[in-house]
Amino acid sequence: MSHSLARLRRGAAAAVVVGTLTVPFTGVPAGAAQDAVRAASAAASPSPSPSGPGAVRALTPDVTRQLDAAVRQVMRTANVPGVTVGVWTPDRGSYVRSFGVADRSDGRPMTPDMYVRIGSETKTFTVTALLQLVDEGKAGLDDPIGRYVAGVPNGDRITLRELAGMRSGLFNYSEDDGFFKALTSDPQRPFTPQQLLGYAFRHPVMFPPGQKFYYSNTNLILLGLVVEKQSGQSLGDYIHRHILVPAGMNDTSFPSGAEFPSPHPQGYTDQTADGKVQDTADWNPSWGWAAGAMVSTLGDLRTWAPTVATGRFPDGRRMISPAAQAQRLVTPPTPIPGAGYGLGIFDVQGWIGHNGSLPGYETLTVYLPEARTTLVVALNTDIDHDNQEPSTLFGQAITRIISPGHVFDLPAEPAAR
Repeated sequence: MSHSLARLRRGAAAAVVVGTLTVPFTGVPAGAAQDAVRAASAAASPSPSPSGPGAVRALTPDVTRQLDAAVRQVMRTANVPGVTVGVWTPDRGSYVRSFGVADRSDGRPMTPDMYVRIGSETKTFTVTALLQLVDEGKAGLDDPIGRYVAGVPNGDRITLRELAGMRSGLFNYSEDDGFFKALTSDPQRPFTPQQLLGYAFRHPVMFPPGQKFYYSNTNLILLGLVVEKQSGQSLGDYIHRHILVPAGMNDTSFPSGAEFPSPHPQGYTDQTADGKVQDTADWNPSWGWAAGAMVSTLGDLRTWAPTVATGRFPDGRRMISPAAQAQRLVTPPTPIPGAGYGLGIFDVQGWIGHNGSLPGYETLTVYLPEARTTLVVALNTDIDHDNQEPSTLFGQAITRIISPGHVFDLPAEPAAR
């Protein structure tokens, strides 16, 4: 298995947890990437943990300096071109900083107003759309997918709930060798949902539905089709009208092709046919579709973090019913200690949200309910460091400083699988 294919299988249009949550770890493995995060945090010499299980440290000038140092250390260690970080916590200050460059060719700086591709954070929007339709009685979480989409292996047994919770047993199309060849040979080509399902369905099911956790982008393609069929709208139109507009997220979109609003950073990946680094800003994300095609900004992701974690729009209206939100936030454990995955959303050491990785871009958008604190990270590379995704390294380094009782900590993927 090539290095690029292994990483595309795990990360592209998928969360940091794509591969790691399918591997049974007994603990967090040591490594240079993990050591770098700890060194960055230690160098900042944070004060003792604040009292209270959900407390977050006040973002004082001293803490700000610690965060600056930690972010820069991770950038150096993981060779990240540019990153933007935002932390917002009520009555304890905020932190918004951009570091590095958006474009290596001309040194254009990274800035907080840039649009970024958000990869698997798209999943949180697709599942929200599904839950709204469930609230309206247009679908049921325990309905079999075969009721809505024909030709799905085990379609009479796999439920919408199992698809949203990554427990369907369906093969992940982005792990298919033919898909990888098609994508990397022509990154600008469009893919249809049916083509993506074709790559998945040529493989046998991996286990009976509900038996175990396995992160599969195929699940979200199917749920996107359910949303379209039951709403009578395209997935992008539904998300825009029923989620983005009422949330006031005017800078978030579901592109139909390779369109990418400006300003945006160039993205850098080695998920290429020859393993050489390429700029991906003009790559077509249609292959991620309901699993990973969306674009957003730091400001909009700040809005989305508490919205998806609480089920309420910023004006207080309910985005989905309390019953639906309660079911969404049932996050059964995964093979990673401290990490659970619910209906299109995870809980990692108390941080609720999702992350995304698409060739050239990574994001992390999470919310700590106990402290009503939001963390957003956006960067313009998905190139791993010691098999660890850089967005995770930033999340770890930052939360070790601001919330030492709740460290966003995901172990690295083993080099061999």
